[in-house]
Amino acid sequence: MTTNQVLIGVGLILVLAVGSQILADRLRIPALIVLLPVGFTAGALIDAVAPEQLLGAAFSPLVSLAVAVILYDAGLGLDLARLKGHTRRVVVRLIWFGVLITGLLGTLLAVPLLGMSPQAAVMTGAILVVSGPTVVGPLLGFVRPKDRLQRILIWEGSLIDPVGGVLGALVFHGVVASSGHSLGSGTTRFLTSVGIGAAGGVVGAAVLWVLFRVLRLGEVLGTTAQLALVTGVAAFCDVVRDDTGLIAAVMMGLAVANLPDMDVPARRPFFETLVSLILGVLFISISATVTPHSLRHVWLPALGLAAFLVLVVRPIVAAVSTLGTDLTRGERGFIGWMAPRGIVAAATASTFSAGLMARGIGGASTILPATFVVIVATVTLYGLTASPVARRLGVVRPSRSRPLLVGGDPWVVDLGVALKSAGLEVLMWAGEEEQRERIRRAGVDLAPGELLGAATGGAAELEGITAVYFLTAEDDFNALAAVLLRGSVEGTVHRLNAPADSQGVVAPFIGGEVLFGPDLTWPTFFRRYEEGAAVLGRPAGDVMRPGSDPLFLVRRDGRLDPVTGGSTPLPRPGDTVILLSPGGRADGSPRR
Repeated sequence: MTTNQVLIGVGLILVLAVGSQILADRLRIPALIVLLPVGFTAGALIDAVAPEQLLGAAFSPLVSLAVAVILYDAGLGLDLARLKGHTRRVVVRLIWFGVLITGLLGTLLAVPLLGMSPQAAVMTGAILVVSGPTVVGPLLGFVRPKDRLQRILIWEGSLIDPVGGVLGALVFHGVVASSGHSLGSGTTRFLTSVGIGAAGGVVGAAVLWVLFRVLRLGEVLGTTAQLALVTGVAAFCDVVRDDTGLIAAVMMGLAVANLPDMDVPARRPFFETLVSLILGVLFISISATVTPHSLRHVWLPALGLAAFLVLVVRPIVAAVSTLGTDLTRGERGFIGWMAPRGIVAAATASTFSAGLMARGIGGASTILPATFVVIVATVTLYGLTASPVARRLGVVRPSRSRPLLVGGDPWVVDLGVALKSAGLEVLMWAGEEEQRERIRRAGVDLAPGELLGAATGGAAELEGITAVYFLTAEDDFNALAAVLLRGSVEGTVHRLNAPADSQGVVAPFIGGEVLFGPDLTWPTFFRRYEEGAAVLGRPAGDVMRPGSDPLFLVRRDGRLDPVTGGSTPLPRPGDTVILLSPGGRADGSPRR
């Protein structure tokens, strides 16, 4: 290809990747539903969109390294403290039983349906055992299932990808060698691969510890160091043995997320943006390698294979994995209806099918197009049906807002009580033990002491929290924590406005969503509470006392709309107004 064609091809792939994600966001559908057909269409109609010609022999290694970065990012979200009891039992079973049952039944059906040789069918079965956080995560983001259910599926997707990648590499080498390795030999090879990947992960985590605990790298340089290190470790492991870099990447992410001394800015916005871009580019690139000609005689049998995996194999895996656990019938049913295939299946199919075709294995040319059809079919099916199925099974988190109030002053606690009385599930956090005890006495749920530190450090997201409101007396803390937490919650992050005479160093100069009117700062709340004011809830339409200030509207459907410096929501019948009312307490006495 000429230089101009290469430039056009690379530019088009990037534009199509980002454009597809923007379109999917506007349509409120998973991005994969748009990325796959767009990549396929572009590859069929535009000669320049040909990743294998653009990159040549570097295409497969670059895909493998890109997947390693994605899995490292997935590992950052895996909190071992939450993997316990029946949740852990189900995840372990989903990995091992899922691999065994899916691989075996997929192989048996691929021979008659796709007309493959047994060797190609075994390869196809090994490829299709994976699911992956790249598809499960976005789908669950739309569905919003209950916390435990979401945790199980994210853990399964994050762990089964490296296991499936290593299994695929072992099967590939076994097929190429055609030596029919014994079960003992295959087990030894698998354990050796796991050991190499785990060792790489330990070394990578140790280097990260040195970078952040000894050299104390800053956030920007630290983020680029993570990217370079995970890529380098994954590349070295892959050189030693194929696809062990995926295990190393997940191990490094787990270490960063769970080791107490790993003070690493794990999920900088740059890193999250990079992962999103990599996902889009990979799906566009791999789907562009599938030609219409290769699908001509494959698409219908492959749809049959996808239907078998969805309707038969996955329910069996879910039933076996949840047997004897305390999961509800609805949770078991939803696990049985969530197994989309994603980027690791596409990447391994692209890599291994080319190798088998070069060695003349019968049916190898069918592996990639068949896998592509299965990915498109499962992503589309689950993407369009997961939400209604979850609602039907009763496993969706309540649509009502779940705010987190940060602060423990008397007026903040009264605000939490008023919101709770209006029907919301309120969570509060405070740093001082006196304030925490005040929250407990008020009967409002108290967040763990380490919750906010973990979230602002990037070690965890705030599961189920729909909005965060910083209401402490420390203006700089409110401003900086609000900046750090953006992107860690489903909704918005707001803070109190800094007063004009604020002693804060950064608060007066940081933008963001500011709560209430410009004059309702922390000193104003404190002074008015000293004068006998109170935070109360009143039905919309009731006459408010003169001098009252609206703070929030709790909608009749449970949504919470704050009053901000830029907008005041209009009440409707059935809403509850949360307001700061003068002389609101029965005795009119000051509260200290």
